[in-house]
Amino acid sequence: MVHYQRYIQLRKGVTVATVYVDEEDACVHLSGYPSGGDEEPLSDSKTNVCSSVSNGTMCCDRTSIRSDVCVMKGDIRTQSSSFSVFLYTSKNSGTGEGELRREKIKPYTRKWEASTMATIDELTLITTNSNVSTSDDQHKCDVNHNVPAVFFSTGGYTGNVYHEFNDGLIPLYITSQKYNKKVVFVILEYHDWWITKYANILTHLSDFEPIDFNGDKRTHCFSEAIIGLKIHDELTVDSSLMEGGKTIRDFRDILDKGYKPRIEGLIQEERENVRLKNPIRLVGRLEKPKLVIISRNGSREITNENVLVKMASKIGFSVTVLKPQRTSELAKIYRELNSSDVMVGVHGAAMTHFLFMKPGSVFIQVIPLGTTWAAETYYGEPAKKLGLRYIGYEILPRESSLYEEYESNDPVLRDPNSVNDRGWEFTKKIYLDRQKVRLNFGRFRKRLVRSYIYTMRKRNEMVRSQ
Repeated sequence: MVHYQRYIQLRKGVTVATVYVDEEDACVHLSGYPSGGDEEPLSDSKTNVCSSVSNGTMCCDRTSIRSDVCVMKGDIRTQSSSFSVFLYTSKNSGTGEGELRREKIKPYTRKWEASTMATIDELTLITTNSNVSTSDDQHKCDVNHNVPAVFFSTGGYTGNVYHEFNDGLIPLYITSQKYNKKVVFVILEYHDWWITKYANILTHLSDFEPIDFNGDKRTHCFSEAIIGLKIHDELTVDSSLMEGGKTIRDFRDILDKGYKPRIEGLIQEERENVRLKNPIRLVGRLEKPKLVIISRNGSREITNENVLVKMASKIGFSVTVLKPQRTSELAKIYRELNSSDVMVGVHGAAMTHFLFMKPGSVFIQVIPLGTTWAAETYYGEPAKKLGLRYIGYEILPRESSLYEEYESNDPVLRDPNSVNDRGWEFTKKIYLDRQKVRLNFGRFRKRLVRSYIYTMRKRNEMVRSQ
């Protein structure tokens, strides 16, 4: 895995902090905070600078630490050969014919990570006087669109499920949902595999085929365009910033609609062919409360997972062991988690799949040594916002494979924060790459029993209410 180092300017005149990001785990360590107790470098103002844009004008909101967003209205035309978008206007600035304004923007939602943004394609937005001839071949419209466009990039960390949802799909929903699918997506650094993987979701965000900005050399014309995506927080939607008060549950409804037809097809296929091999291992009877274990191999795997399966089964669960891969069909994963009552997994990017669970379900995240902040920030808090019953299970030193490598009084075991403070390379090498988990079932069983009782009580209440 590649080690990246990022630099972030918190705000003008403030000391630069160093940010280290682990791609697989979406785990961030911040060091070098300025004095004065500034502990929230990624908080944004709720003021919408470009809430009202008049025809023939362009507005760019650069107040967010996470992303820049520009809005153009009027006679808009793309020019992919120069990575430009033109806005022709009849307004005269007194400077004569020609260019009136120029803006540069990289439409990706990790603005604070300089080295990541260095890999993102940059667009030039140009407002120019309409006295410039627009009838010749250079300026003619090859494709006229009667709906707005949203420009964004699928570069950067695309390929990691956490970043695909956090940096891409959820911001895309936040930015485009007000158009009620009457919007065209124009994608920089377009990937066919990404379109295929998320087609079920994209068709419920837009009624139109997405445009490959880099590859489509035609001039596309719009009357309105948003360049860049709005992002609120980790894996969530801030209802106070949304028209109609939309929340992360509304985004999850999109997932439900998107995956329902495919899931119904899968069920029909299984009914027609009962001998179809099921790649997911099942233990127990399906009418029992369903518990899904998100399984890992290698770092942060649960080494006594087989015992966990047996114990959960004895408690009364029907157990599914699921091992998501980058090539796994998301509809199949969604089907398993959407029908589950409890999900158990060790901190890592795969925990993003809590988004596939129904509100009211239980999410138990096993938190290895040294990962508490990241586990709670990136998955625990967002899960609660979705309406899940979240349980964070912080392991004890004896439950970590590191207990066999270090003395019992070593800071690695007793004071992980002091190790994390030494730098990301220590966190990654010690706590992420080398650590495995051996659950203490005397402790962990209590969480499972509580989850079982909660699930059965909820089921009984539902039956009584019918």
